[in-house]
Amino acid sequence: MANIFPRWTNYLPLKIVFCLLVLGGALSAFYWYYLTPEYMRAGYQPIQPVPFPHDIHVTQLGMDCRYCHSYVEVSSHSNIPTTQTCMNCHTQIQANNPKLAAVRESWQSGNPVDWVKIHQVPDFAYFNHSVHVNRGISCVSCHGQVNHMDVVYQKEPLSMGWCLNCHRNPENNLRPINQVFNLDWKPGSAESQEQIGLELKQQWNINPPQTCEGCHR
Repeated sequence: MANIFPRWTNYLPLKIVFCLLVLGGALSAFYWYYLTPEYMRAGYQPIQPVPFPHDIHVTQLGMDCRYCHSYVEVSSHSNIPTTQTCMNCHTQIQANNPKLAAVRESWQSGNPVDWVKIHQVPDFAYFNHSVHVNRGISCVSCHGQVNHMDVVYQKEPLSMGWCLNCHRNPENNLRPINQVFNLDWKPGSAESQEQIGLELKQQWNINPPQTCEGCHR
């Protein structure tokens, strides 16, 4: 009796398995490169309802980060400024500037300005702003030099690997408490960042968690 299937079909299951492995590897590589925070979020620069040039407010006018982000030292979440905070100045300064129309409308209606959130930590990850800034981690470490940004964008990926790199070597980012909000601060010529960081790490007994429960609670 003649064979129903040709001889080459004997190798068909192996070929199917091989193709599935190749496809799985290709999909994994695609996900690893294109769907991670390093690719998807770093550089994210949305258009905001009101153009807010940080470089003018911070660098030129000398405003402190905490004037607008007033809860950053005491809360797990940093806050965006309320309309009241903006209008403390802009009832007098550039009060009729058309770029501030959304702020004036918010002031009259009582509805908040629809700011677009840039830096987003996943719901399954825990991050406490106050813990970090009260132990020498500056805004610059996570957000970049916002004081020189005309339009704010996400500088760092904020991925798990990126966070762990800091937790393993916190001395690379530690600075004196009184310099946390000085976004242009650099170590003096006598000491390097690592030397200052190691001293502060020992002085404050800093030992960031590196296990899952440290951030996934």
